[in-house]
Amino acid sequence: MDSLLHMKCVACRADSPRVTEAELAKFQPQVPEWQLLERSGIPQLERTYKFKNFVDALAFTNRVGELAESEGHHPAILTEWGKVTVTWWTHKIKGLHRNDFIMAARTDHLYASAAN
Repeated sequence: MDSLLHMKCVACRADSPRVTEAELAKFQPQVPEWQLLERSGIPQLERTYKFKNFVDALAFTNRVGELAESEGHHPAILTEWGKVTVTWWTHKIKGLHRNDFIMAARTDHLYASAAN
């Protein structure tokens, strides 16, 4: 199985394919703490990360922002005292693309790195 961490993001267009059921079955186990949910008919991936204070939560938010900017793929981020909620989906296709799972895995990697 290809690791999401080693996959490359690709530029998306309005006609880019959404993830298939087979891809969902392959990718979801690699990001098990992410919830697959739907808002306004748009499938999204979401996870809330816990922190001991606001300063750490804000630092993580900034690292996620740097990652997003480097890939040209931007999530919704909610920063609160002691937690950060990150939501990935591909705006152009109004759904989930492989890039969203790649970025979820990379976000998990950032969190694991911050904890050490």
